[in-house]
Amino acid sequence: MNTVNSGISHKDLSTSPRTFVGVDLGGTNVRAGRVDGPAVTAHESRSINRNWTAQQVIDEIIAAIEAVWSDKVEGIGIGVPSVVDVARGIVYSPANIPSWKEVYLKDALEKHFKVPAYVNNDGNCFALGEYHYGLGRGLQSVVGIVAGTGLGSGIITNGRLHCGANCGAGEIGHMPWRDADVEHYVCGKRFDRQYGISGAELGARARQGDAEALRIFEEFGRDFAWAIQIVLYAYDPEMIVLGGSCSKDFAHWEAAMREELKKFYFPHALEKLKIVVSEESRIAVLGAAALCLDAAR
Repeated sequence: MNTVNSGISHKDLSTSPRTFVGVDLGGTNVRAGRVDGPAVTAHESRSINRNWTAQQVIDEIIAAIEAVWSDKVEGIGIGVPSVVDVARGIVYSPANIPSWKEVYLKDALEKHFKVPAYVNNDGNCFALGEYHYGLGRGLQSVVGIVAGTGLGSGIITNGRLHCGANCGAGEIGHMPWRDADVEHYVCGKRFDRQYGISGAELGARARQGDAEALRIFEEFGRDFAWAIQIVLYAYDPEMIVLGGSCSKDFAHWEAAMREELKKFYFPHALEKLKIVVSEESRIAVLGAAALCLDAAR
């Protein structure tokens, strides 16, 4: 079954006794979790190297899954930082993994583990996780925005994960803006590129009351408001959930973001909109596992 626009009910997740493995693949690590019903009952994190061959990365994913495996596992879901052929489970040129050009990840995992495997974009998995396990429970329209090294997002509309025809729906980070794109201004790399400082160090300075750090975050918040406006015009969600490293300093740029949002053309929509920071540290793993139930519906 093609899972591009399928969905599952909250009841299915909260009452299901079934066991799956969810995997979150990043540019520097892979995290796997065994999910029994609504809970992560085993977790493994392993480092990967951007200079590895394609097979070495696959082997490390397999090792992470094996570390949390049990005979009860019925399927594997994996989120990757890339556009994906969802139906065939093919990953195309993910960020920070140069050796992966066209990887048949679904086939590799199914061959090794002998259970169904499902592959999707990591931003989609984040949104799916928040919708079913996190702050988006009970809503019908949720957008997840992950602002870290880059800017990713996922769309839940009318209770369904919306990937688009080519798993590219909601990729607001790649929309042209100013002299580059939205991601160029609204992600953690901006701080190092523009100011020669990491987001973590900037956050530490802001917490100490450093005036320049606070000014930089205010500027970031104003720009982030434009990314929010794009989401509002395109999807008009009930809630936007923020994740990624930049969200950890939301307190330092929230006020500037909300002030800039006053320029949004439909103020009544802003009154209803909830903008929150993710509270579940393993939401990406949970969202990846939810791909299995999504496919089974």
